[in-house]
Formats: sequence, C-alpha cells, structure tokens
Amino acid sequence: MSKRILISSGNHLEDEVGYSRAVRVGNIIEISGTTAVVDGKIVGVGDAYEQTKCICQKIEKVLKDAGASLADVTRIRIYLTDIGYWKDATRAYSEFFKEIKPACSILEVNGFIGDELLVELETSAVVAE
Repeated sequence: MSKRILISSGNHLEDEVGYSRAVRVGNIIEISGTTAVVDGKIVGVGDAYEQTKCICQKIEKVLKDAGASLADVTRIRIYLTDIGYWKDATRAYSEFFKEIKPACSILEVNGFIGDELLVELETSAVVAE
C-alpha cells in the first residue's frame, strides 16, 4: 500500500476543517482549491489575471514540496466568480501551462469564502515512475 503524505500550508483552517493543502498517495498528487491569499491578504484584488498568476505560483510551490513539478500536472479546474474573467485567468494560466497542456475545465461559481476572491484552482498531478 502506498504511503499517504499530507502537505500543509500552515493555515489554521486545515486543522479546524480537516483538510490538507495537498495529498500525495504513491505517484498521485491532489491539491485543494487554491486562492490568491498570501500571508492572510488577498493578492490582486479586482484582477483575475494577478490572482491566477499568484495561484499558479502557489501551486508550483506545493508541487515542489510534494516532490513534483508543473510538468506533472494532469488536470486543472478553474473556478471563476464571473465567467467574463476567463480571458484574464487563462492568460495567466497559460504562462505556466501552455506547453504542458493538462486537461482543464473553466466553471463559473457563485462565490468563495472571501468576497474579493475571483479565481480558485484545483489541481491534480501524476509523477512519472
């Protein structure tokens, strides 16, 4: 049986709610919904491009912590509070994933925990064995 590795961001909600920033089992990594919050502050308020760029940078770090890289990403789900943000979000996304080309969905949602959050990404990766 593969070992289960939990990766934490240190956010107090991980213990209160009962989730991990990411989970690696064997060569599979699942990263929880990631937003543009850094040190308790929202990055890029009102700017879907800046928020998506920040999120992709955070995902890249989590993957590194899990022993992987952006090249291992197989699927991304982009959630937007307004589907009209899709061009700005995908412009930032493509700076990280244009050559990798993971499977991708873009969905509009009613909102996130913070009213100023415009974008959230969920990520799956498989590390080559």
